[in-house]
Amino acid sequence: MAIRPLIVATLALCGALVTLPSLAQRIPVGTTVPSGGVSAYYVFETGLDQGGDFSVTGLLGSLDVLHQFTPAFAAGVSLRYGYEDWDFAGTPGAFRDTPWGDIHRPSVGFVFTYAPNDDLRFLAVPTVQWAYEQGASTGDALMGGAIFAATRKFSPTLSLGFGIGVFDELEKTRVFPFVLLDWQINERLRLGNPFRAGPAGGAGLELAYKFDDAWEVAAGGTWRSYRFRLDRDGPYPDGIGESRGVPLFLRTSYSVTRDARLDFLAGVLVGGKLIVSDSNGNDIAEDDHDAAPIVGITLRTRF
Repeated sequence: MAIRPLIVATLALCGALVTLPSLAQRIPVGTTVPSGGVSAYYVFETGLDQGGDFSVTGLLGSLDVLHQFTPAFAAGVSLRYGYEDWDFAGTPGAFRDTPWGDIHRPSVGFVFTYAPNDDLRFLAVPTVQWAYEQGASTGDALMGGAIFAATRKFSPTLSLGFGIGVFDELEKTRVFPFVLLDWQINERLRLGNPFRAGPAGGAGLELAYKFDDAWEVAAGGTWRSYRFRLDRDGPYPDGIGESRGVPLFLRTSYSVTRDARLDFLAGVLVGGKLIVSDSNGNDIAEDDHDAAPIVGITLRTRF
């Protein structure tokens, strides 16, 4: 089986495990904070309702740089490259042959935050992404959009906000609202967002329990849907593939150092659906799939 990068957050589980509120936190003026991460995940072999099955192997690399220009304003750049290897077996009854194989997802995003005071923050994240199967035209795989959000600190333990994402995703414009939450319920228990919101969907929610300075466990879920341009010489030339689902997960995290953390994830993708559309975005074929077990690991660090 071939291997390709992840997104269990670009699948929507492991992916970019950075919450929007954390991106908006103030740092000393003149300070530049670089950070990065590497993720890997595997979706175990899962049956399609109309025949055949599939598994997915993936990797994701990311690099983020944030600079605090003034006490109120910070800006940065976010680079990501995801790669997934879809391995179809048997006869995929709903599709002509194997619908797709290796998917590449490079992206460039820019982060702008404005905090007029200690309690209020505004955020804008414009993003450009290419999402395509190996052999597709990258010129036809360009997507773009932005996320806008505002958060307010209501108490030392509670921040709440609202955001909206608007993305042009290959012949379809997607608009999705999401809630931003950071609630420190007590010294050990926290409710918040596990994923950075992006073209694949909103930020989701997770409940986390911190055992000590090193270990934390959490459970949560989110909604994910992402599209990509198909191989120009494949069974659906220049078409569009789409994967949808709701990942439910358990996370165990270990702080290796003050600035580095390992996340181990196990979960299941429920309500999953695979869709193929023609080059103009008209649906041609689709199939639901069984609940798909997922495991993943992410290393994140600040440099």
